[in-house]
Amino acid sequence: MAIQSSSKFQINTKKWENIMQLVVLFLGLILINILAQNYFFRLDLTAEKRYTITESSKTILENLEEPVFIEIYLEGELNSSFKRLQKSVKETLEEFSMYAGKNIQFTFINPEQVSSNPEEQNRYYQQLANRGVQPTTVFETVQGKKVQKLIFPSAIVSYKNKEKPVLLLKGNRTASPQEQLNQSIENIEYELISAIQKLSKKQKSSVAFIEGHGELSNDRLISLTQTLSENYIVERVNLNENLANSFKSENSKNNKTAQSPIQNLLQYDAIVIAKPTLSYTDNDRYQLDQYLMNGGKLLFFIDQVQMNLDSIAQGGTYAFAYNLGLNEMIFRYGVRVNQDLLQDTQSGQILVNVGQMGNKANVTPIPFPYYATTGSFSTHPITKNMDALMFKFVSTLDSVKADGIVQTPLVFSSQYSKIKKVPTLISLDELKQDLNPKLYQNSNIPVAYLLEGEFSSAFKGRFPPSGFDEKDFIKKGKDSKVLVVGDGDLLSNDFDRRTRQPLPIGYDEISKNTYSNQEFFLNTLSYMLDEGGIITSRTKDFEIRPLDTFKVQEEKSYWQFLNLVVPNLIILVFGLGWYFWRKKKYA
Repeated sequence: MAIQSSSKFQINTKKWENIMQLVVLFLGLILINILAQNYFFRLDLTAEKRYTITESSKTILENLEEPVFIEIYLEGELNSSFKRLQKSVKETLEEFSMYAGKNIQFTFINPEQVSSNPEEQNRYYQQLANRGVQPTTVFETVQGKKVQKLIFPSAIVSYKNKEKPVLLLKGNRTASPQEQLNQSIENIEYELISAIQKLSKKQKSSVAFIEGHGELSNDRLISLTQTLSENYIVERVNLNENLANSFKSENSKNNKTAQSPIQNLLQYDAIVIAKPTLSYTDNDRYQLDQYLMNGGKLLFFIDQVQMNLDSIAQGGTYAFAYNLGLNEMIFRYGVRVNQDLLQDTQSGQILVNVGQMGNKANVTPIPFPYYATTGSFSTHPITKNMDALMFKFVSTLDSVKADGIVQTPLVFSSQYSKIKKVPTLISLDELKQDLNPKLYQNSNIPVAYLLEGEFSSAFKGRFPPSGFDEKDFIKKGKDSKVLVVGDGDLLSNDFDRRTRQPLPIGYDEISKNTYSNQEFFLNTLSYMLDEGGIITSRTKDFEIRPLDTFKVQEEKSYWQFLNLVVPNLIILVFGLGWYFWRKKKYA
């Protein structure tokens, strides 16, 4: 009897131990869920942190006041490449939802299923085009036949009755299709969060374009200013008038709130000098210099050489260097704009009359090496994964010693380029020669530089110009940024020859290509003004890991056997082993 009582006691004790273990496990799960709700975290185990968004993106998403609605037009029968893009967009938006909650709402739309009526379908496509969603034509092979299909790799982001189109398929056109797709995937976070930020931003930054020295006129900047006006306050400033108005205010007895000319300039977050043709005075330079010393941002788009295409067509012309009065100042900041012109085998075209065809002129497009179309960039966030730029009569740049300044070359010439010093004769006779790569021995010559740091004043060791108080002079400035580009035409828009309507900047009427001039300028502004730091999301780098197609063909059966049969064999062996072990133990 004693043995039976002891046995029952042991069984009851074991039973209670099992119950207590279940209770502890249950309470532990509850505690883990409570902690998970209060202390949110996610683990990204990928080598490139593919599923991790930047802190700046998280901040924007967490501070949204109202829901953001995103329509993505990537749905339906897509090939493997666009399926991959679709999947990446969905994963990014799901990651956004983890931080914005219900304030991120998205849906994928198949434009082909809107209507079965072809006319209604075309009207819908036109509506998408009017909203900024442009299609991409894809040719696919279906049952041995080539089929043309329209794909809309775009999204529309809506917030507070405002909307913005987002192109999801971007990248350098000189790259392979697989690399271009990978670049597009790397940029998904930036493209989407940039649109959300611009729509939700309460206060616009201000940008000023300097005038009064023969800079690009309003009509030559109309395309850029229209785009800028969506997200920035854009104004034009005459430095001479700014100085005169400040002195008038100071001399006025009734004006007790008069500001110095430098303070007037500091209301602008960035100042752009776009292709001046007349010399800057000491007063002009001093205002820009002290604006920079106070933390302002300067963007120089300089034509160092006097040249235009119309004069070449009239039998040729001599190219001379401009005396803009800016060289010494830019030199002190860390860059020299050389008195030369870049010639590049990777170039645009111009229309040339090569003779008569009957009673009409035979006008033919011919490569023009002075119109460099370079796609060579640094890996900086401004230029990473960007498409090619078009330069017209661009000068090269050299970095010079400037203490405490970080000098980053952003844009380079192609592998086959050369430099032509000025003064020199330029004529259409040069076009008769083939673009022989052996004559273009220079490569990767910088044509755009970004300078960052605490700049020393270009007027250090000198007296300020007349009218400026020496007490206000700053020798060593605050941390700031300067951009120097050796071409002023980079920002200029042309006009349609028939309608005389302004064309987008970077649009080439001959090739019908739109180069990334505008994107370069907008990326630079975003970086220089550090608008939430979101441009750092452009630094993502996803490595392409392609399969070896030959090995796939040779080892196809082996890998099929390994993936289909071996797992089932392992499960079968484990099940049999478990059965015989239990049978032996409890028999």
